[in-house]
Formats: sequence, C-alpha cells, structure tokens
Amino acid sequence: MHQPLCLIDTWSQENNEVVNKWKLEGGEDALTRDQNQNHSRLIWCSSEFHKLLRKIQGIPPVADHTQLELTVVYNACVCSIAQSQFSEAELLLTRATERVLQMTEDGPAASDRSVFWRTALKSVGNTALTPCVLYLLCLQWAIWLATCQLKTIQGFQDELFSVFETLSTGVWEEERSASRRKSSDVPLLVMDQRRLIELLQICTFIAQGAERLSEGQSSEALSGLQTASSLPAPRTLIAHTHLLSGSCLAHMSRPQMALQCYRMALETDSRCVCALYQSMLIYRQLGNTQAEIQALRLLHSSLMLPSATEPALAGAHLLPPSLLLRSQSLSSLLSVPSALSVLHSLALKCVLHERVSEGVEYYLDLLAALHSKDQHGVHAEGHPLPKLPELYLQAGAALLMARRPADCMALCDEVITTALELLPGKVVLEEPEEKCEAETRALCAEGEDRVGMLLWVGAAYLLQGHCHTHRRDWKQAVTHYTRCFNLLVKVHFKKRGCQPQIPSADMVGMQGTDLCILQRLKGLSLAGRGISFTQIDQNREALRDLQLSMQAFPECTGAGLWCGEVLWRLGRRQEAVACWEKTWSFTPQPSVQSLSVYLQEPQSGPLLDPTELRCRIQELHPTSSD
Repeated sequence: MHQPLCLIDTWSQENNEVVNKWKLEGGEDALTRDQNQNHSRLIWCSSEFHKLLRKIQGIPPVADHTQLELTVVYNACVCSIAQSQFSEAELLLTRATERVLQMTEDGPAASDRSVFWRTALKSVGNTALTPCVLYLLCLQWAIWLATCQLKTIQGFQDELFSVFETLSTGVWEEERSASRRKSSDVPLLVMDQRRLIELLQICTFIAQGAERLSEGQSSEALSGLQTASSLPAPRTLIAHTHLLSGSCLAHMSRPQMALQCYRMALETDSRCVCALYQSMLIYRQLGNTQAEIQALRLLHSSLMLPSATEPALAGAHLLPPSLLLRSQSLSSLLSVPSALSVLHSLALKCVLHERVSEGVEYYLDLLAALHSKDQHGVHAEGHPLPKLPELYLQAGAALLMARRPADCMALCDEVITTALELLPGKVVLEEPEEKCEAETRALCAEGEDRVGMLLWVGAAYLLQGHCHTHRRDWKQAVTHYTRCFNLLVKVHFKKRGCQPQIPSADMVGMQGTDLCILQRLKGLSLAGRGISFTQIDQNREALRDLQLSMQAFPECTGAGLWCGEVLWRLGRRQEAVACWEKTWSFTPQPSVQSLSVYLQEPQSGPLLDPTELRCRIQELHPTSSD
C-alpha cells in the first residue's frame, strides 16, 4: 500500500505545480497579457494535465486515487473547453465517469447523456466522490451551454441547479478544508468551481432568455431574466440581464419601462453599448429626435473607445462568458452597428433636423475615417454603409445647406470624375417579374451598377446647379441643370412585351427606388433650370421647364409656385392662381422622408413667399372667402 500512496502524493504535487504555475505566471490576469502568449501557456497547461492523466489512468480505478484522477480530469477539461475543444473535453468526461461506474460496479453507461449523468450521480450517492462528479457535471453543463444545447439543459435543469444549491451550503468547501488539514498535497483546481457554477447559472438564464425572446415568448423570457439579475455574477452579465429585459419590454410595447432597463444596464456596466443602441431605437420609435441624436452621439463615442475586451473574471477567466454565450439569437440581440455606421446615422439625422452645422462636421469626420487606414468596421455585417458616391453626395448636400457651395462642388467633382468615363450611352430599366420583389437592375460586364452610377453623376450635376444658384450665377446654373437632365434621359423603361420608352410619373408608384429617384432628379433639374431662367427674364423657357418639371415630379413645390409666378408675369393670372392652389393642395408623401438628403428640394436660391402669393389671389378675387 505504501507505493500507491507515494504515487498519489507525487501526482498531486505534479497537478499542483501546473495549477500554481498558471496562476503565478499571470493566469489570473490573462487578459492583461499578450493574447498569443496566453494561448501558448494554455496549450502548455493542457498538455501537462493530459500527460498526468495518462499516468493516472494507466492503472485500474481504485477509491484511493479516484478523487485525484477526477480533479486532474476537471483541470484537463477546463483547458480543452477554453480552447473550444468541446468533443475532446466531452470524451474525457465520459471516460472518467465510466471509470467511476466501473469502480462502483453499476454496469455499462447509457448512451443518452442525461441518463448517463443521472446514473453517475446515483452511483456515487453521498460518498466522498460526490463533489468530484459534480465538478465534472458542471463542465458537461458548460459544454452544453457553449454548443447551444439549450433543450438538453432544460431537460436536466433541476439537477443542474441543485448543484448550485449544494455548493451554496458550503459542504464542498468544508470537505476540501478538512482534506487540506490532513495533507498539504490535496489536488488543486485550475478554476474555482463556485465561481464557475455562478457563471454557468446566469449564462444559462441569459441564453434561455434570448432564445425565448427570439421565439416571441417575451413574458416567459422576462421572468427568467429578472431572476438572473439578482444572482451573484460579474457586472457585464448582470448588465446583459437588464438589457434583454428591456428588449422583452420593448416587444411587449412598454417603451418607457424598456428605457429604464437600458439605463440600469448602463449603470451596471458603462461599456454596454448595446443598451445605448436599443435606447436610440426606442427614442426613434417614440419620435423623440433630440434624445435619439444624443443616444447616437454617446453610442459613437463608446464605439470609438479602445476595443472593450471582456474584463478578467477572477478565477473564471479560463471560461469567459463569450465562450458560453454563443447562440445566434443572443448574438443578434447584442449586435450593434459599426462606429462609422452610427456616425453616418448621426450626420444624416442632424442634417434632416435643423442641426446642419453639426451634421456637416460628422459627415466630414466620416469621409476622413473612410480614407484612413483604421476604418473601425466599415463593413460590419448587418449594418452596411452606403456606397462612397452616395456618401459624397449626402455630405455635399449638407455642405450646401451650411452655405459652403465651394466645398459641395469639390465633393461633386470627385463623384463626376470617378464615374463619368464609365457611364453607358444608354440604360434600359426592365419591368421586373410579377413575383419578383427586388427591382431588376442593368449590370455591365464588370458587375458595376450602371443605373446607380448614372443617377449619382446626375445628382452631382444637380447639386452643382444648386451651388451656382446659391451664388446667383444663373448661366452656370442653367448649364449644370442641363447636364443633369441630358444624362437622365439616357435611361429608358421597358415594359414586358413593349418597346423601351421614356419613364413618366405614373410609372413611379409601381416601380422601384431607381425609377423614383430618376423622376425626382428630372423634376428637380428642370425646376432648377426653369427658376434660373426666371432670373434672366427668359420666361417662356422658364415656363416650359417648370411645366415639364411638374409632369415628372408633380409634388415639386418650387416648380409649382414658380410656374404660377411665370404665368402671372405673362398675364395669365387665372392659370397662375390655379397652379398655386394645386401646388398647395399636395400633401407630402411618407416615402419622401426616406429619400436621401440630396434629393430634397433646395432651401437656398430664389424663393417665393406664400403669404405674398395669397395676397395677390385675394386682390384678384376680393369677394372670395378665405
């Protein structure tokens, strides 16, 4: 008996040397070290535990050294799970537990994992092996969680949570303390089992809550998450419970309560950027634009901070929460746009809501970041940025609104110079198939979007026309509006079974975005040219263009008002009144809000005062009512 006991002491010392080496060389502060170095040390630890395990398992299982064997299995499995080697870890757990069953003579193990573990727990009963088997069950729990086997966990959850209750009584700690008093060579664990179970419990609630929420079971998800929020756990995970509770409440149409949960998430963990993002979405839903802009600003600032790595969890960093929370449902709920995508939303929101100077600065920051080497996730999945020409045009429109026409023209020149030589001589938009929701786009051999390219260049000429209008350079304005229009008439629309034809306004409602943008650009370019003609007393040319503008884009307020003004100047006053009244009768379409900023009617240049026009009408018809 003396020799096996000596072996047990030797093996215990070998185990403890590896554990202590991991901890003393910075294992507990792994995230403060170089990631490659940490990974190398983890591989070394794993290798040492496996070598030791092969020695121990080289002899038949006996009660004297089974506790040591199961402790080393625990340590080896922790290292394997930390490297996402789940199959290898599960195989180790199975073999070790089978050796326990062999020793207790309980017969062959069941193939079903739940039955297998119930048999193992029954086999050891209340013996000294019970804590060791429970340690291994915790690691099986971790594997199920990391591999998203939530249904298996649900079926075994009573047993799993009873492990937590057993731990809470302090029985395990008492047993291990008693062992330490008997021997200084008690085998050490590479990861504290109490903190591991606390981590597993809250991660289970979070993963199940996310799954239920994605399945529309908001009420059930909320109940579990509220329970989880009071568990002992790292702040990051408590913040997750508040965040997901907010998402449940948002799905239950309780936006104010959802906002309160998001605030709690941020108070718990200031780095919880998803709470800022979800708050912004709630403010947008409520129509609180100023709060939405503030949330976007805070979100962008947070995303621009150094990468928020998970904080080291004392004694539990080997299995970080990110390793255990890998479900697609949770990833979707925790996703946020890239920093540049948020910056774009912030710029656009400011420009559209009378904070133009702020919006311009954000656009310029965005363009500068796009041209820098560090682009902070430009191509973040699910939140793509518009293409560069589109961003140039949006920024150009914002600059013009800020009365910086020279800068606007410079950006438009970039768009024109890049794309002009690639433009086709003619583009045909074909009517899409009846069951096809996405519109058909004409693509050239290189895969470039010919329609989009043509529209971008047309929009660049349009903005340059607006810039010359702003400068009161009417001849140059006419030239650039003409260039825009001449480019747009290259696009023809082809109905199935018919010859290509010039698109008209009545086609826009049933066709896609391209045709809508095309008609709007035509209307705005003709309106701009017509208004420019009015400033150099070419009233007949102005009338022609303004009437054509109203045909292409009937809701164009500027074209309608100036058309009435030209008719008034030409002595056709009844027609002028009819034109003004028809223009005022149009109500803005909801779809207009979603159009890009450079497709909005310009607010600079010659403008007519509706009050003065109504006075003219009153003078023309003094007996008419209001």
